[in-house]
Amino acid sequence: MCAVDEATLASEPGRAPERKRGNPVQRLAASVFGHPAFAPLAILGCFSAAAAGIVVTNPTDNTGPSTCLFKVATGFDCPGCGGTRAFYYLVTLNLPEAARHHLMAVFAAPFIVWMYLAWALPRVLPRRSWRLPTFHLTPNALTGFLIVWGVFFIARNLPWEPFSFFYV
Repeated sequence: MCAVDEATLASEPGRAPERKRGNPVQRLAASVFGHPAFAPLAILGCFSAAAAGIVVTNPTDNTGPSTCLFKVATGFDCPGCGGTRAFYYLVTLNLPEAARHHLMAVFAAPFIVWMYLAWALPRVLPRRSWRLPTFHLTPNALTGFLIVWGVFFIARNLPWEPFSFFYV
């Protein structure tokens, strides 16, 4: 019931106030979804499922034409082209091939993992006495990363060596 209805019911003469018990399923859902460790574990589960799906489907076997609309329309690699293959090679621990397919994703991966751990560990293990230092993305750092990513996007589409090495 909403607050107005409860106030109306409480003001009725001869009516005892209701005890808030709630449905057992709702209480269970509230205790599970409200737990501080739920979000980090849910993200870890989704990431693990995505990694397993990528490993099982193996995006590096060149089955069929490209599905990237930017690449189909222009013939150039988009800023994200090769990201899935780089992720596959990162998960299978083949760092040279991961870097060849998307150098910026390989560069960003340790920072993303660090930020996730710094956020998740206090929620999953609240009683531990140590903490990871938090990594703060300042506007200048983010702008610098995006500029380098833009330069990488242009350089990987140049048709001469050494840039053609990164064309996927």
